[in-house]
Amino acid sequence: MKKWSTWLALIVVLFVGFLGGVVGDRIVFKSKEGEGSNREIFREILKEENAVIDVVEFVGPSVVTVGVKKNQRVINPNSFFDSFGFFGSKVQPNIEERQIKRDIGSGFILSKDGLVITNKHVVSDLEVEYRVITNLNEELKVEKIYRDPVNDLAILKVNPTKEFKPIKLGDSDNLKVGQIVIAIGTALGEFRSTVTTGVISGLGRGINAGTPFSNTSEELSNVIQTDAAINPGNSGGPLLNSSGQVIGVNVAVSQAGENIGFAIPINIIKISIDNFKSTGKFSRPYLGVRYQMLDKKTAILNSIPQGAYIVEVVLGSPAEKSGLKENDIVTKIGEVLLTEKNDLSLVISKKRAGDEVKLGVYRGTETIQFKVKLEEVGE
Repeated sequence: MKKWSTWLALIVVLFVGFLGGVVGDRIVFKSKEGEGSNREIFREILKEENAVIDVVEFVGPSVVTVGVKKNQRVINPNSFFDSFGFFGSKVQPNIEERQIKRDIGSGFILSKDGLVITNKHVVSDLEVEYRVITNLNEELKVEKIYRDPVNDLAILKVNPTKEFKPIKLGDSDNLKVGQIVIAIGTALGEFRSTVTTGVISGLGRGINAGTPFSNTSEELSNVIQTDAAINPGNSGGPLLNSSGQVIGVNVAVSQAGENIGFAIPINIIKISIDNFKSTGKFSRPYLGVRYQMLDKKTAILNSIPQGAYIVEVVLGSPAEKSGLKENDIVTKIGEVLLTEKNDLSLVISKKRAGDEVKLGVYRGTETIQFKVKLEEVGE
């Protein structure tokens, strides 16, 4: 009897030990599993941070600041003047002419021999001297400015003291909302090489682009919206993907809300660049309308076709000569249907001055065919 009691006790001990081991293994396994998940999340965070760091280190030397130098009349703060005549006859203020230097925008290097991209509205003043400041604080005088008459784009020519490092241009046709982006530029015209990150928060937007540093604005359509901080002074700088490729040129920040900035898709800019490289100037086909793209939802709600709704027809333009009118909707150019992705200006920009194009135009309740001969608009 005692013998059996001993064996029974031994079996119980072994069973409890086995059960404890299994439970312990499960607890350890679950603990390790949780630890593994945390490690994966941590690895992803590090991977994203390292990607941003790598992009900044690689692209940073190719991002520049655009500055202006001009003479401006100012009151000498050390001079005394009595504007009310308390001390007898009025003494007029001592006004001096001083040379003012100020950073007003951003840009990025297009070619090794000194071509730099920025926004047209950044360099809109024809009476001042512009300069490009590299990331090493080297100041270079802008020798020539080529302004695109259609897009908010300008190409600056400088003479670098050593070979420039161009940024690689990416592809903006396949961008996705939520995609990570990086902006680099001179924030507020004061903080050079400022880096901000965010995501693409919208595509196909229409805006008026401008900055407090210029008195002009550009009406742009089909632009990228991002929540990466784009402040005044960032205009003309690159919007980059996580591979360090330019997918947009920063143009504006919304004054109505926070964390809303915009950039011109790089594929639109590429067309202008190719045109410039082949002709040495921005020679562009010109239709002569101001329009608003109608998306599919708006078209369905109003029982009208999708396309480019004409807001204004420019006097003397090819559009007016062909008979186009306000409130017309251009639905087709040739065989290309106009949509949010096939924007009117994008399709026209692929044509040449002198080309005759066929337009499908919805007017009233019917579609009419028009023939328009595109003209050239120069710088």
